[in-house]
Amino acid sequence: MTALALALADWAHGLEPGQDDLALAGRSLADTVAVTLAARDHPVTRLAAGLPDGARWAVAGHVLDFDDLHMQSTTHISVVCVPTALATGGGARGYLAAAGVMARLGVALGWPHYSAGWHATCTAGALASAAGAGIGLGLSPGQMATAIALAVPGAGGVQRAFGTDAKSLQVGFAVDAGLRAAKLAAAGAQADLSAVEAWLSLVGGDPAAVDLAGPAVPGGLAVKIYPCCYALQRPISTLAGLARGLAPGDVRRIVLRTPEATVAPLIHHQPDTGLQAKFSLEYAAAAALLDGYPGFASFTDEAVRRPAARRLTGLVETKLDPGGTGLLDGELTAEIHTADGVLEATQRFPPGAPQRPAADAELAAKISDCVAGLGIDPASWTWGNAAQVLEGLCQASTA
Repeated sequence: MTALALALADWAHGLEPGQDDLALAGRSLADTVAVTLAARDHPVTRLAAGLPDGARWAVAGHVLDFDDLHMQSTTHISVVCVPTALATGGGARGYLAAAGVMARLGVALGWPHYSAGWHATCTAGALASAAGAGIGLGLSPGQMATAIALAVPGAGGVQRAFGTDAKSLQVGFAVDAGLRAAKLAAAGAQADLSAVEAWLSLVGGDPAAVDLAGPAVPGGLAVKIYPCCYALQRPISTLAGLARGLAPGDVRRIVLRTPEATVAPLIHHQPDTGLQAKFSLEYAAAAALLDGYPGFASFTDEAVRRPAARRLTGLVETKLDPGGTGLLDGELTAEIHTADGVLEATQRFPPGAPQRPAADAELAAKISDCVAGLGIDPASWTWGNAAQVLEGLCQASTA
């Protein structure tokens, strides 16, 4: 029986992307570079200034929680795989090889892994980064398999980090682990390839669940419309639509009903900082009513501490239906109670979900917001020059 590390390496090494794969890669490059540049002045980006390029870019790309998500694996694929490809010159093929490994490992880890408190972006991401780096560094399938196994010790990350500096930093650590593993494999380091199966089983995954069939990234990627946890995209879009024309001061009660799985990462119920608010269902409801479109300005410390936001946050009641196996499980029903009656709406998929893709205009508007004031043209970004774009602007912001 072929070791899983070698099977994944063979798949990644032999990947021949189709047009749909390349289109996904191009969109992911633009989205990820834009989100990374938007965080160029963030305090955590400055803290990460001493990390190597790939790791530093991953931290900046994740700190705003505006990067894309693979729903089936509950992993932020591009924030790991784009920096990996840019740091090693792997291009679109390097990105897609890493993304495909990450998606498949994430699915094999499964919802029990995520719901137990692991940060699957980091656990699946370290091994995926090793595979993607192997493309850029020209590793053979055997060397790439070794790199994947060498990345196992770096495959950590927990959800208790959510709402703190550690969340984005641990994503950077995962990328760093993958890059380091690939360089060591290129230099001749050896590893027991069965470590990958052993690791998967230890953290609750199923090695037999790795399916190498299908497109590079099975199921596609969800693009975020709001700069916060993906679990908040559905409640925000539902409430924002429901509350158009409604005065926030007239609201007496907000009731949200959703499967309990969909709130797994939402661990901050009374947030006091912008980072905590990105993982708060209660604050997201308040921001949707107050701001209409909760953008960057909605997730600052000052915005979270607004008296109006504090009041609305305290009015939120969450009714959780038992079970669920994902962040978009079932439906979300929202009720806004006022003195004049009750407004109610139900939503299955938020804008940007694979089942409800972001329109070209929505993605263009997001990217424009991210790079506002920089005087650069996102249409000019390619896999060949994006590393220079990130290096120049991110380095200048941390000088």
